[in-house]
Amino acid sequence: MAIRLIVGILLSSALSGCVVWVEDTQDLTRFVAATKARPVGHIEPLPEYKPYQSFVYEGSSLREPFTPLQPLQAIGNLNDPQSNEATSSKESLRPDDDRERDYLEEFSLDDLIMVGTIRHLGNNTLWALVRDTNNAIHRVGIGSHMGLDYGEIVAIEERKLELVEIVSNGRGGWMKRPRVMALKQSAPGENRN
Repeated sequence: MAIRLIVGILLSSALSGCVVWVEDTQDLTRFVAATKARPVGHIEPLPEYKPYQSFVYEGSSLREPFTPLQPLQAIGNLNDPQSNEATSSKESLRPDDDRERDYLEEFSLDDLIMVGTIRHLGNNTLWALVRDTNNAIHRVGIGSHMGLDYGEIVAIEERKLELVEIVSNGRGGWMKRPRVMALKQSAPGENRN
């Protein structure tokens, strides 16, 4: 019983220390009234943002627009045979329609995939292996033709082959366009058949 009495006294003294009764609240009333009397500010509405519309650029495969189709040359002396030779050699560039077309010229270069290389041990010649859309693999070398734009292979390395295509320059003539076909890297679980 004595323990209950001591606990009760301690508890009541602890609770009485937490509650403070304030008799004069006029200063609080004046502060609230002064705050409410201040002019209310105007908040600007948020600006309206137009929804973002994405754009897919599809011109990355086209020719560079700031590079001239053919190098501009100063007009030389009409009596100078060397300046006329340069002009006639540019005009004489055209695909050889008389040669028999190679099998890989039936396919677009985008449809052909370089899958490897083979080196001939006898003469150390490097050949590229190219897969067509029928999953047939063809051996090509320097001088072979492939692609729809009269592409001729000019260099073969372990991981790429370089071609030069003959394409229309848009002015009734022809121009050379270099292209590179890189070796396709297969994914770790991909079937190589």
